[in-house]
Amino acid sequence: MTSYLLAMAVFAGFYALMALGLNVIFGLTGLINLGLAGFNAIGGYVSALLVLKLHWPMLGGWAAAAVACAVAGAVVAVITARLKGDYLAIVTLGFAEVIRLIASNEIWLTNGTDGLSNIPGPGRGVLSPLQFNLLYAAIVWGVVLVVALLLGRLSASPFGRVLRAVREDEMIAAVAGKRVLRFKVQAFAVGSAVMGLAGALYAHFNAYVAPDAFQALVTIYVVLALTAGGTGGMAGAVLGAGLVVFLTEGTRFAG
Repeated sequence: MTSYLLAMAVFAGFYALMALGLNVIFGLTGLINLGLAGFNAIGGYVSALLVLKLHWPMLGGWAAAAVACAVAGAVVAVITARLKGDYLAIVTLGFAEVIRLIASNEIWLTNGTDGLSNIPGPGRGVLSPLQFNLLYAAIVWGVVLVVALLLGRLSASPFGRVLRAVREDEMIAAVAGKRVLRFKVQAFAVGSAVMGLAGALYAHFNAYVAPDAFQALVTIYVVLALTAGGTGGMAGAVLGAGLVVFLTEGTRFAG
């Protein structure tokens, strides 16, 4: 039971990281992004492939996953620069589905629907399952704390104030001399990097990554986490993630 609870704490950390990333894009900047599962998948596959195939160190894989998703997020932001509202939501949702289909069909790279297995984790094979879950929970929540603190400082900085100005009225922000597109791209890159890091952490915890793990349901859970905790605040995103995991997993024992 203790090992299970620790595993749920780890998954709550994954959702917290993704909610923090979404908070930069949607909570601060006001951009709708339903492509969370796609960025999560990119992060998981990039880290898994680099560590498994090229024998990179695990930390290097995690960093590369964040960078790859930052680049992908910037590209998506540039492509969708003129889209708003429902149109932006549809395109970003389509992006996530395209990534999932690529992972399913490019067997030479991702092993298709069979997925990638035997992904190493810190201490796996040496520690007991309980000890591994405890160590990973500490790692994930340490990362959540660092990311939340950094994004909190970002939110309070002049950069964060510009993002909020863009959210309220991008035309006024442009008249004030702010390069709105540049700030949108940067917000998308930062948020997507955090989502990619969450995907990398997930892959190394689960020791297995496959396309089915990145369904649209992941996006729904993260959006629920952010809205439950309150958009705009970093603490709210973390608390909302814990609440969503508690509600989804707690119902297993109800009745």
